[in-house]
Amino acid sequence: MRPILLVIYTSKLEECRSFYASLGLDLTAEQHGDGPRHFAAVLADGGVLELYPATSGRETGALRLGFSVDRAASLPSGVHVLRDPDGRAVELHVSGQSAM
Repeated sequence: MRPILLVIYTSKLEECRSFYASLGLDLTAEQHGDGPRHFAAVLADGGVLELYPATSGRETGALRLGFSVDRAASLPSGVHVLRDPDGRAVELHVSGQSAM
């Protein structure tokens, strides 16, 4: 089993878009029909991460995420735990390889 879709609901859509983009995700704005504007990125393994605005019944919640990245911004190699704008823990395993 491997995850193919991860949807994060947030009341801070633009702030989260900026945060996850700074980690190397190529987030694209999308909107399907009358649905809400949101952002999506295809991950290296083909899975998709999406950021959606929180609404009644789709609130933001506690979640811990982990990513393996070749390089992230100015972070040195190693394991780093950051917090996204909603306070979720985001664990990065950074290698010293070339940029994403």
